[in-house]
Amino acid sequence: MQAPPSDVAATLPPQQSAPAGRTDPELDGNGHPAKAWWIWALAGALFLAYALLSVGIHDRLLSHSFDLGIFVQVVSSYAEGHLPVSEIKGPGFPVLGDHFSPVLALVAPLYWLWPSVKVLLVVQAALVAASVPPLAFWARRTLGSAAAVVISACYGLSWGIASAVGFDFHEWAFAVPLLTCSLSALGSGRMRAAACWAFPLVLVKEDLGLTVAVVGLVIAWRGGREARRLGFATAAAGLAAAALSVLVLVPAFHPGGLHGYFASHNPGGVGQGGPGGGALELLHQVTLGLVTPQEKVTTLLLVLAPTLFLALRSPLALIALPTLLWRFGSSYPPHWGTGYHYSMLVMPVVFVAFVDALHRRGASGRSLYRYLAGCAAVTLLLLPHYPLWQLVQPGTWRTDPRLAVAEDVMAQIPDGATVQASDGLVPHLADRTSVSLYGWADSRPDPAWIMVDTRVAPQYRWPLSPIAEQIALAEARAKGYRTAAQRDGFVLLKRGS
Repeated sequence: MQAPPSDVAATLPPQQSAPAGRTDPELDGNGHPAKAWWIWALAGALFLAYALLSVGIHDRLLSHSFDLGIFVQVVSSYAEGHLPVSEIKGPGFPVLGDHFSPVLALVAPLYWLWPSVKVLLVVQAALVAASVPPLAFWARRTLGSAAAVVISACYGLSWGIASAVGFDFHEWAFAVPLLTCSLSALGSGRMRAAACWAFPLVLVKEDLGLTVAVVGLVIAWRGGREARRLGFATAAAGLAAAALSVLVLVPAFHPGGLHGYFASHNPGGVGQGGPGGGALELLHQVTLGLVTPQEKVTTLLLVLAPTLFLALRSPLALIALPTLLWRFGSSYPPHWGTGYHYSMLVMPVVFVAFVDALHRRGASGRSLYRYLAGCAAVTLLLLPHYPLWQLVQPGTWRTDPRLAVAEDVMAQIPDGATVQASDGLVPHLADRTSVSLYGWADSRPDPAWIMVDTRVAPQYRWPLSPIAEQIALAEARAKGYRTAAQRDGFVLLKRGS
């Protein structure tokens, strides 16, 4: 194997050299470069699985206004040539006042070609699948092809990735390939490449500047003198970008300014219980509150379980700290668990750290295969509990007759109309109407149309209960809305005569 650069080799432990008897995984048995077709085939297969899953969920009316409906309005705004607004967040709400994610403008050219909400789901599937090759190539160089196959497949099927692609679209999808490229470069000693791949994360979301800062600190830790200067500069740039985004840019767009921005991102009201109680509550939240309730500990265990906790032996695992700390320090319960998209960013970190830990230990032969078998076993054990498992369920591929009814009823709403709709209907209208969420206090009042699915399953019903929904429909009719259609549980109201 080619020796690492001298400034990096000096920092690596002796066991990081290739174990005796291992052939260079870059070469085949005849000494020629080994082919890596399987890496691209795996990435392609995962892309297809992710796209089928997320588009299928959307087609079954199981996608949501928060987040898919919001993001299609954001991308539509960029495609129309103006800063992003979302009617779902509120009439004309400037989305850069909620999160600093200018990277979403990159989707606008694709939206010109295919002006559909589904373009976001396909883009997300492609971005997540694109994170597999960097991990696979690095694992192949350091551990061999067999290890690379298992680790990259387990990463692609991991529960955190499955939860993310099974829940709408999120801007974090752009961060996943950037993180994997950055950390794979860092682990292989290419410090400048690691910094270059990491810094664009600040354009994905405002909190990711902290992740860039930790990447910089790890670069400084693992590198030589020149790498230390690069690492500290990267850390400083990440902190500066995070501060600029959170304290200046996002509040400048938020209608309520700095106070309104922080109030909107503090749904539990931590620190607002008065001079004494608020301070004590905040202290609890950043100490004992990081591991209570038990759901937080369970999430942390599940994050590390696919790597058999070996990821903790690599300093690269530190790069997950900013994401885990803000999640567990949050007062918003959905941040604590394993659902939604919140574990998307920790999966690349722990799997890259797993490869790094195996490499540093010099694991080979039976030792390496035991770790790989354990990783595969945990991944497969968790797989049925997360959305990718839907792809092998017969019910996923059955067409509900109500879906055709929903499409027929929605077709009566003209393009560009103002609409309030049920949560599961909003994404289907967001790419051609000015739609907001029915029953949401901040929605635009008195829309031209109201469309409600009265037969939503209890676990998908939000924000109105069945009784509250019926009362709201009766009030709308009393205000002059007439019934334009009522079929199979779908109610369409039109304002005026």
